[in-house]
Amino acid sequence: MNDTHSSSEIESAPLQTVHVNLGSRSYDIAIGRGILQQTGERIAALNPGARLAVITDETVAKLHLDALSSSLSASGLGHVCLKIPAGETSKRFEIFERLCDEVLEARLERGDIVLALGGGVVGDLAGFVAACVRRGMSFIQVPTTLLAQVDSSVGGKTGINSRHGKNLLGAFYQPDLVLADTAILDTLQLRDFRAGYAEVAKYGLLGDEPFFTWLEANWKAVFAGGPERDEAVARSCQAKADVVAEDEHEAGRRALLNLGHTFGHALESVVSYETERLVHGEGVSIGMMLAHEFSHKLGLLSEPDMHRVKSHLSEVGLPTRISDIPGQMPPAETLMDIIAQDKKVSRGNLTFILTRGIGQAFVEKGVDPALVQDFLTEKLAQ
Repeated sequence: MNDTHSSSEIESAPLQTVHVNLGSRSYDIAIGRGILQQTGERIAALNPGARLAVITDETVAKLHLDALSSSLSASGLGHVCLKIPAGETSKRFEIFERLCDEVLEARLERGDIVLALGGGVVGDLAGFVAACVRRGMSFIQVPTTLLAQVDSSVGGKTGINSRHGKNLLGAFYQPDLVLADTAILDTLQLRDFRAGYAEVAKYGLLGDEPFFTWLEANWKAVFAGGPERDEAVARSCQAKADVVAEDEHEAGRRALLNLGHTFGHALESVVSYETERLVHGEGVSIGMMLAHEFSHKLGLLSEPDMHRVKSHLSEVGLPTRISDIPGQMPPAETLMDIIAQDKKVSRGNLTFILTRGIGQAFVEKGVDPALVQDFLTEKLAQ
């Protein structure tokens, strides 16, 4: 990754473990540099004699599949490797169906494992496969992007996209283990690391102002890959684990984790998930800024706090305006049609994550669509 040190220059921090407390479905998130090489050993201890279907994308396979496969083989774990094209467009029914067939053709049993090696797309897709094949197989996440390590690999949300919107088909299905090797992040392009950082900043913005303050002071070190990176990943995972343990199926507080996502998902959809124009974390960044600006417009958020959010996201290099997205954007009415399909809509009423200050996000149900449309019309004109 640009603007980082080589692995030999980076101080090695002790491995950290975050526990997701869900009773009989509890699991650990292991965090630190070099964990990828321990994958086989850790899985053999957890599920001795299991066979695995390793689902990855073509880009990640070139970088990390050999190391993972060697680790599995050294621990005597038989496995097949199933590859998909990289990118959001793989999160569709045709790819899901093919993967289910390939897992069955490999004669993997219910007690065997589906392992996701990749970013959020691979994790969401592989998790849905694990949830469905034989009515549920063991599932392990080995996330290879910052976004996946701090967000999508934790909490059990799996699924694919529909023509009606993002993540509308899926299941809540918890992994048995998450292995977050922070050294893998050294291979990310700077744009992708930044996109993942949007989700890190989200945890401070939604409920932890001291963490956001820490990020303002330490974000360069997080990007550089030292102990601060591991700390940021661990604190983000702990924040999500706490919310998930309290509200696993998003009946209440867990909706807070969608700060910025209602706007962000709509923006991703209208650009047809073309990553040249917008990747998920960039959509989240713009969405979080829109959520704070909308909160300010409603008289909930002070102007200094709104500018503080914009200042930090901009300093990191993330987009904060709809106009930062290349190309022509559709009118507000089109965005509103997509927002009306958002998973948080209840009996036709819009639900948004709004905020009263840094770290003071809350769930607001029954938001007037006319207010949202007027706000988006204003932002599209800027």
